[in-house]
Amino acid sequence: MAKGYFGRRKNVWTVAKNAIEKGLLYAYRDRKAKKRDFRALWIQRINAGAREHGMSYSQLMGALKKANIDLNRKVLADLAMNHPEAFKSIVDKVK
Repeated sequence: MAKGYFGRRKNVWTVAKNAIEKGLLYAYRDRKAKKRDFRALWIQRINAGAREHGMSYSQLMGALKKANIDLNRKVLADLAMNHPEAFKSIVDKVK
């Protein structure tokens, strides 16, 4: 598991063992952090797209909830970035 490590971390048993254990802890922690990071990115993208159409993120999400439009943040962020005309039609529908 220490393949690719540099210096004593790859070939001295105790140093390598400690480095691997620490790396596994970071991997576990960052699998959770990755989900938070992506959610924050999606919210920023949706907010930017919503503000182009005169709404804030919270207003848009509240209006979507009221209109019973169940699109998750990942899909909305993708529409806002890559398909602005589809995102505009969603915003117009909830206005």
